[in-house]
Order: sequence, then structure tokens, then C-alpha cells
Amino acid sequence: MPSNLDLQGGKAFGLLKAQQREKLEEINKEYMEDQKYRDEEDLPEKLNSFKNKYAEFDLNDQGEIDMMGLKRMMEKLGVPKTHLEMKKMISEVTGGCSDTINYRDFVKMMLGKRSAVLKL
Repeated sequence: MPSNLDLQGGKAFGLLKAQQREKLEEINKEYMEDQKYRDEEDLPEKLNSFKNKYAEFDLNDQGEIDMMGLKRMMEKLGVPKTHLEMKKMISEVTGGCSDTINYRDFVKMMLGKRSAVLKL
């Protein structure tokens, strides 16, 4: 956020969320141009939905869903998971190289065939 802006409270949060959504939109454009996903039905609508969901559960606004964000997501979907189950989910999505899920991993998971758990 530029230091010359004197934003407080809700305005700063709104600007942060807008910047986050812009970054997610740039990633969505990459998926739209990717030949691997060209046959995906309703891709623009799906990506927009994924962007909104991801932003909702990215609790720390760092561009990643951590364990607490995933816990909240699963509870909201009506399928609460244990800590161990969530660690396993994150490990599967990230290939075991991270404790958080970034947006690219999230989209791959949601568009992939193994995403049944989170498509509930």
C-alpha cells in the first residue's frame, strides 16, 4: 500500500482486499489462457467463484489459506475435519512442500478430479 495514502480502518481493509482480488484475477487470466483448461465447462464463472471463495477464507490476507482458514472453510461446507485430516489435505494439495494453500494450488485442486472433498 503506498505510504502517501492516509487510510485507516475499513478503508485500508477495503484497499487491501481490492489489491488481493486484482492479484487473484491476474492468476485467473493465466488459467483462461492455459490450453490445459480450455475444455473446462463454464471456466470464467468457476474462476470467479473460486476467487471469491478464496478471498473469503484467506484470513490473514497474505495470499494463502492456512490451517485456520481451511478449518473455517470445511466447517462452513458442513464437513468439519480433524487437525490431522486438514494437514493431510494441505499436504496433498501442495505436494507436501507447504503448510498453507496458495491460490494456484486452490484452483488446481478445485478444477482437478480429486477435489471431491472441497466441491461439496
